[in-house]
Amino acid sequence: MINLVGVLHSRDVVLPYSPDFANAHVELPKKIVAACKAAGVRRLVHMSALNADPKGPSEYLRSKGDGEAIVLAAQGELDVTVFRPSVIFGLGDSFLSMFASILKKVPFFPLGFGHARFQPVWAADVADAFVDSLNDVATYGQTYELVGPKTYTLRELVDYAKELAGSSATIVPLSEGWAYLQAGLMWLAPSPMLSPDNLRSMEKDSVATAGSKQPANWRPTALEAIAPTYIALNTPKGKLDSFRYRAGR
Repeated sequence: MINLVGVLHSRDVVLPYSPDFANAHVELPKKIVAACKAAGVRRLVHMSALNADPKGPSEYLRSKGDGEAIVLAAQGELDVTVFRPSVIFGLGDSFLSMFASILKKVPFFPLGFGHARFQPVWAADVADAFVDSLNDVATYGQTYELVGPKTYTLRELVDYAKELAGSSATIVPLSEGWAYLQAGLMWLAPSPMLSPDNLRSMEKDSVATAGSKQPANWRPTALEAIAPTYIALNTPKGKLDSFRYRAGR
């Protein structure tokens, strides 16, 4: 059993976390553990999140922390492994792709929490870690942090997405107060890109913690080796380069 379920937003604000976060991150792991025991399925691999903590600063991190604890408590009756990735990037992501898409359409881009730090990890590397762990007895009962090889600030990542998208938008840094106001307004959209709870999550840098474990064969791929393949190719020049490549020119 592999559990990848997670949600980034909720329409409610409830302490310690809303029903949306509770249902996806806490109640579902409870049901999965119970179903595995009932069906005799011993192997359970669970995706948590970097900085998951029942006492974390955001509803997202608190609910992820409680869900992770439920899974780890089943070790013994089940063979469990927990992975805690930093922000994940790749084709179709809601991270670099989102920034690039917006930056191509606007003359300026207000950015809050530009100082927040991340170690973005490629989706394919995360998938490989899950697959490699399935029959690896050494991973049973373990928690691993999945991070990329390099740390960036959010501002550096947005600047990089701007470069790949061929955008000339001006990045406008926001103070913390304005950042929360912006996030609150965006949270009201039908499909919110950002919420105040997301900013609260960014109060803790999404980077590897001291002494954390990574899988034995963990060799993460650099962001710069992958991002241009799915962002820059969406620009006019990138599409032309793609056509030339396929035509052998």
